[in-house]
Amino acid sequence: MTSTQEALRSRLRAGAAALQLELPDAQLDKLLDYLALLQKWNAVYNLTAVRDPEQMLTQHLLDCLAALPAFAGARRVLDVGSGGGLPGIVLAIWAQYAAPDMCVEMIDTVHKKTAFLTQAKAELGLGNARVHTGRVEQLQSDEKYDVITSRAFAELSDFINWSGHLLREGGQMIALKGQAKQTEKESLPPGWKIVQMQPLTVPGLAAERHLVFMERADNH
Repeated sequence: MTSTQEALRSRLRAGAAALQLELPDAQLDKLLDYLALLQKWNAVYNLTAVRDPEQMLTQHLLDCLAALPAFAGARRVLDVGSGGGLPGIVLAIWAQYAAPDMCVEMIDTVHKKTAFLTQAKAELGLGNARVHTGRVEQLQSDEKYDVITSRAFAELSDFINWSGHLLREGGQMIALKGQAKQTEKESLPPGWKIVQMQPLTVPGLAAERHLVFMERADNH
């Protein structure tokens, strides 16, 4: 392992510890392998604007890891507009150890992004992940999802309008956001409500981060 890899590993381990996440070595290794894959493909496919591996680790891996406790107990998760696999791939890596019954599905309209996701799934041995190419509003699923998530994907109203049909009764939509603007919070489609805005603290990141939990207004 090079000194750079060693430094990344110790930063990832320290970040996970700060988030009170138990990640065995196998999971840390997979997260770092994923980071290396993302960096390699990024050179050609432009999956993320962040180029530096240390910044990728903070702004992508730790940012997604900070949100993981919100998914505890979910069995079927859909990541909408997954892009380079954030949070979907990170969630699938964590779930292999922490939630072996969880299936994580990812959808994106951009073929080069889903080609990357398919490659990452194969190389990282993520049998608990599935990849779809296409528009989420056209996706049909025999079994609805417990949680539908997105990260920096769209306005909350669009997120619900496009993917709400896939959410099971009593399920939750979880948006990973910087800050949800007041106008955005007030313009949810009829029949939906925000149940919680949870601030996230990401180790090494000064920017504001929130999880926005939404559900149907008639949920009990």
